[in-house]
Amino acid sequence: MPAQRPEDSASPSTIAVIGGGPAGLMTAETLHAAGLQVDLYDAKGSVGRKFLIAGKGGMNLTHSDPFEVFVTRYAGRRDDVATWLRDFDADALRAWARGLGVETFIGTSGRVFPSDLKAAPLLRGWVRRLREQGVRFHVQHRWLGWNDAGALRFATPEGEIAVQADATVLAMGGGSWPELGSDGAWVEPLEAEGIAIAPLQPSNCGFDIGWSEHLATRFAGEPLKPVVAHWQDADGVAHQRQGECVLTATGIEGSLVYALSPMLRDAIARDGHTTLVLDLLPGREEADLARRLAKPRGSRSLSEHLRREAGVAGVRAALLYEVLDKAALADPARIARTLKRFPFRLQRTRPIAEAISSAGGIPLEALGPQLMLHTLPGVFAAGEMLDWEAPTGGYLLTACFASGRHAAHGVIDWLAQRSA
Repeated sequence: MPAQRPEDSASPSTIAVIGGGPAGLMTAETLHAAGLQVDLYDAKGSVGRKFLIAGKGGMNLTHSDPFEVFVTRYAGRRDDVATWLRDFDADALRAWARGLGVETFIGTSGRVFPSDLKAAPLLRGWVRRLREQGVRFHVQHRWLGWNDAGALRFATPEGEIAVQADATVLAMGGGSWPELGSDGAWVEPLEAEGIAIAPLQPSNCGFDIGWSEHLATRFAGEPLKPVVAHWQDADGVAHQRQGECVLTATGIEGSLVYALSPMLRDAIARDGHTTLVLDLLPGREEADLARRLAKPRGSRSLSEHLRREAGVAGVRAALLYEVLDKAALADPARIARTLKRFPFRLQRTRPIAEAISSAGGIPLEALGPQLMLHTLPGVFAAGEMLDWEAPTGGYLLTACFASGRHAAHGVIDWLAQRSA
């Protein structure tokens, strides 16, 4: 069990922050601003690796949704995450980036991007400022848990070391992209301390369908846009959402699929499979499609008839051939219905290592309102280690930043209470 250092009024408290992603770096910044000495540890050779990869195709920093809409993106953890965001919301994040010399803009989708669309300049400037301010960075330090004396254990290139700290903030990410550091290796040390960890699961992930070899080899990477998803919630209320997705060699992925992934993942866990229903031709009426497809096609092939009468070709036509037999393909009404309610039968999620993020982790019920573990005084947690999830679009990153800041304030308050 972590031991508490004796009070020493002659020197500032030393805080260990473990994990160099957005949550850990924001924790370090907030703690240092309060006059605390911060040592930041990361298992990799540099910090922020997943942050850099997230920004490779265009750094989506946050979202311009109004606050009351923004917080709905966190579903069952909405109220908890809202507490973090009230102190550091999307506008605060944009102002913070501006303080690092990074201007932002709102894209047509409402997402917020750095003006250069890159993550590297922001991360470099941030780390440089933290170093100049006195935050001490220790890379290639993999956390192993605590020793019998309550000191933090780290594996380093020179061997294992033990570190005493007045308080500790754990911010090591979830279980996705393990090669970048978010490998979930922290689960075992915490479980050894009696913390019941919710199993890590893929979130914002793709799904396997099991395409034919023809579809997998000819159409993997083909986009479907726009499409509209249709589903019913647990209360039987119908919902729909427009977006984009992409066929893969094994199934389907993309922003629309990611947004629905918690629901789809949980349905597969419950029933062994689930069906994602997509309107492949939004804006077209089923009855009109059926009428046009019922026209005599003469010597034209079915593929040419689909193209001329319905504008269906390429990947959409290939999908029809994938799920309809010869008799169904001779039925214009059946074709029209399938195009408007195409059934993607999902078999399983893609592995967590491929997911953009993960669900599961430290249950929020195991933490106090300031993110300190109930059973480990002086140990706080932030970021994707916690059991919450959100869709892509800036919501994940914003909550990671905000949780790091919230945990830091928890440390500050806890130290003040101890001193009092």
